[in-house]
Amino acid sequence: MSRRTAAVVAWSLCGLTLVLIVCTIVLAVPNRYQFSELYFILTEISAALVGGLIASRQPQNPVGWFIIGHVLCFTLGEFGRQYAIYGVLTNPGSLPFAGAVASLAYWAWYPGLVLMIGFLPLYFPDGRLVSPRWRPVAALTVFVVVVLTAIAAIRPGGDETRGVPNPLGVASLNHLEVLSSIFGVVFPALWASVSLLAVGSLVVRFWRSRGVERQQMKWFVYAAVLFILLTVLKQIVGARIPSIVDEVTFVITLQAMWVTIGFAVLNYRLYDVDLVVNRTLVYSILTTTLAIVYFGGVAALQLVTRRIPGDQSQLIVVVSTLAIAALFNPLRRRTQGLIDRRFYRRKYDAARTLEAFSDRLRHDRDLGQLKAELLSVVTETMEPTHASLWLRLPNDTEAERP
Repeated sequence: MSRRTAAVVAWSLCGLTLVLIVCTIVLAVPNRYQFSELYFILTEISAALVGGLIASRQPQNPVGWFIIGHVLCFTLGEFGRQYAIYGVLTNPGSLPFAGAVASLAYWAWYPGLVLMIGFLPLYFPDGRLVSPRWRPVAALTVFVVVVLTAIAAIRPGGDETRGVPNPLGVASLNHLEVLSSIFGVVFPALWASVSLLAVGSLVVRFWRSRGVERQQMKWFVYAAVLFILLTVLKQIVGARIPSIVDEVTFVITLQAMWVTIGFAVLNYRLYDVDLVVNRTLVYSILTTTLAIVYFGGVAALQLVTRRIPGDQSQLIVVVSTLAIAALFNPLRRRTQGLIDRRFYRRKYDAARTLEAFSDRLRHDRDLGQLKAELLSVVTETMEPTHASLWLRLPNDTEAERP
C-alpha cells in the first residue's frame, strides 16, 4: 500500500469513527443514557486522531492501525447499543435493521479491547516485537481475541442492550454452565494474562531503550502500566469498587494513553510527523483565532452601526473580511513562532541564530571575525563534533586553517 493510499484509508476510518461518535451521542440523549456512561466515548476522539496521524504517516508500522482498529471497534460497539435501543425500545420501528445492529454491542468490544491492551503494548513504538521470544505471547493474544469474539457473538442475553436480544445468539447456550464459566472466570483470567504479558514486554523494551527512544516511550509506559493494573484490579475486586470511581478512573487512564502517545509525537518527534503536526497546530490555532476575530468584529460593528440609519450589513461584512485579510499573515507568523518556541525549540533557536548571522554578514567586513562567527554558528546550529574552515588566499593556492 502506497503512502497516499494509506493516508486516504487512515483518515477515512478516522472520519467514520468521528461520525459514529456523534451519532452515538445523538441517539443516547432520547435513550436517557447517563452521560457518565458515555465518558469513555469522548476519549476515543483523541484515539481516532492519534491513530489516523500515525497510520497515514507510517503505514508500514502497525501501531497506528492498532489504534484505529481499537477505536473503531469500541465506537461500533457503543453505536450498535444505542442504535438498537432507540430503534427497538425508544422509538420502535423508526430505524432499519435495529435488531440486527444489536449484535455489535455483544462482540465488537473484544477485538478493540485486545488491540489496546495486547497488541499495542507488544508492538509500540517501532511496530516489531522486542525479540522472537515474544512470538508465543502474540500468538496467545490472537487466540484469546478469536475465541472470546466468537463466543460473544453467539452468546444470548440482553443486559448489554436493555433487553434487546442478540440476533446471533443461540438460546440453548443460556443453560450451559461452561459459557458462564468462560465469561465469569476464564475470560478475566485470559484477559489479565494477556495484558500483563504485553505490558511486561513494554517494560522490557523500555528498560533496554536509551536516549531519545527512552524519552519517546517513557510516558506511554507509565500510562499503559497504570491502565492495565487498574483494569486487572477491577477484575479481581469487582463490584466492590463504586461505579463513579470505576468510570472516572477508566476514562482518565484510557485518555492518558492517547495523550502520552500524542506527547511523544509532538515533543520527541516520534514517527517523524513534525511537519504535519506543526502545520495542523498552526492552522488550527489560526483558524480559531480568525473565527473569533471575525464574529467578534461583526458583533462589535453591529453595535456601533445600530444607531446609523439604513442597512449596514454589507458594510459590516466587507470591513470584517478586510480585517481578516490584513490580520492573516501577521497572525500566522506569530502563531508559527509560538508553536516553534514551544515544541520545536532547537529548530527555532537555529533559525534565530542564522538570521542574526545573516544580519551581521551584511554589515561586517572583518574577515577574521566573520570566520570565527561562522564556525560558532555552525557549531551552535548543527552541533558537529568538530568544525573547521578553510579559506583560499587571493594571491596563491595555500589555505589557512584556524
